Amino acid sequence: MKSLITGASSGIGKNMAYYLASKNIDLILVARNKKEMERIKKELNVNVKIISLDLTKEENVYKLYEETKDDNIDILINNAGFGLFGTFTETNLDRELEMIDLNIKAYHILTKLFLRDFIKKDSGYILNVCSSAGFMAGPRLSTYYATKNYITKLTMAINEELRQAGSNVSISALCPGPVNTNFNKVAHGEFSIREADPAYVAKYAIDKMFARKMLIVPTFKMKLTLFASRFAPYRLQLLIAYHIQGKKLGK
Repeated sequence: MKSLITGASSGIGKNMAYYLASKNIDLILVARNKKEMERIKKELNVNVKIISLDLTKEENVYKLYEETKDDNIDILINNAGFGLFGTFTETNLDRELEMIDLNIKAYHILTKLFLRDFIKKDSGYILNVCSSAGFMAGPRLSTYYATKNYITKLTMAINEELRQAGSNVSISALCPGPVNTNFNKVAHGEFSIREADPAYVAKYAIDKMFARKMLIVPTFKMKLTLFASRFAPYRLQLLIAYHIQGKKLGK
């Protein structure tokens, strides 16, 4: 088997690469940090192809597909993404548009193009790395939450389309809570609650992906949180999120 992973140079993506390699699955690693991907490649005992691209640029997303469409990929993992803390009127517009390009457009394009190929051969797995934020609105982290809502709901809709068609292709959404990655550094904030281990999240996600689970939520605490949120009024959810994000910003 062969897997393509975006955002593969750090965090969840890097740990997914290690775990998939332990299952003798060949890899195509995609990220901007070529040096780190080369370091990862040296530590793995499977075939690894490295592609250094900035997927905030739409033309590079199509370039990635063209460069890999004939590589007989079995697993697509859309993992690249970032967030940006701050109130909506204060955050940088250009940076937010880059976030939308990466967190939404890159996922959307790659999912559609590879899904068509997977459907033709009636096999394959797609794992979209979303977030527990995909079920909520997030004051002070609003654009990030909105992008994750888009991908979570898109993944769920496609999953049902595949189920109704009787397809052997599987698509899943990974929806973790805070994970100990570079997210805080890039987003210019700090999580105020305990973060999950990225190696654990990566292994849990891959195992559940192979089990064809639609929504993958690591840790019992996050499962319980998402379940309880179904019964909370929107205003209460927004108030809680507002204050949680405020703690991340030191306010």
